[in-house]
Amino acid sequence: MRNLERTLATLCRKVTRRIATGENGPFNITNKNIEEFLGHATFIEKDSFHYDQPGIATGLAWTSVGGEVLFIEARQMVGKTPLTITGQIGKVMQESAMAALTFIRSNHDKLGLKPDFLEGKEVHVHVPAGAIPKDGPSAGITIATAMISLFTNTIVRKRLAMTGEITLSGKVLPIGGLKEKVLAAYRYGMREIILPKTNESHIEDVPEEVRSKMTFYPVSEIMEVFEIAFSKKTARGSVKKTGQAKKAPVKKKKAKIAAKKTGNGEVIKKRGGKTIKSTRRRPRSQPSA
Repeated sequence: MRNLERTLATLCRKVTRRIATGENGPFNITNKNIEEFLGHATFIEKDSFHYDQPGIATGLAWTSVGGEVLFIEARQMVGKTPLTITGQIGKVMQESAMAALTFIRSNHDKLGLKPDFLEGKEVHVHVPAGAIPKDGPSAGITIATAMISLFTNTIVRKRLAMTGEITLSGKVLPIGGLKEKVLAAYRYGMREIILPKTNESHIEDVPEEVRSKMTFYPVSEIMEVFEIAFSKKTARGSVKKTGQAKKAPVKKKKAKIAAKKTGNGEVIKKRGGKTIKSTRRRPRSQPSA
């Protein structure tokens, strides 16, 4: 809030100076002329971060001042070093990258890759903004998705961000700070979020005005992540808008009842294929006087 107050004070001083130099008002400040008062934009627009090429996935991180969006890049080249990681990544994220690559190599047949797809090649994983230290157990599925996107030459869906840790067996582990991460994704224009199944109940912590515009995909296996990330359609099992999957109302079929009167006064009813006899006889009508 202090920066906001300073910015408003700067605008007031700029307008005051113009009035003092003889300019006539009123002075309308819009997004088109605000650079004349405040100079160049401090923050880069969110749309400039959207990539449209294989080997890039969008992750989410938690910081002490809120959530942040991470764009993880993967590239392949000729070399002998199996994996290179750059971008001021801590030990936890380095282990996540190694676990992701091991899972892909051990499940190459399920992923449609050749057994020797890494022979004579190396993979370079980079997280931009290298001057900022990054670490935490929530980027595993993002790194794995970026690698699969690279190896299969497939582009990840736009407006999709993800968070979750990966194990060597392909399980997706829970994370923390989901509320802050979702808010960060929303600010950057993301409208779909992949998250661990065990964090599904935390969706309710996200404000309704944001949650109503988002689609969440709770997953428990990394294969589910790949299916969603590279699909052009909305995946099954998603939780839309309010964070709760709506169930279609079940219509109960009423058994048809057919009644037939016999000659001796018995009434035979059929319900659902079963015959029910009623011995109750209807009273005869009395003759009128």
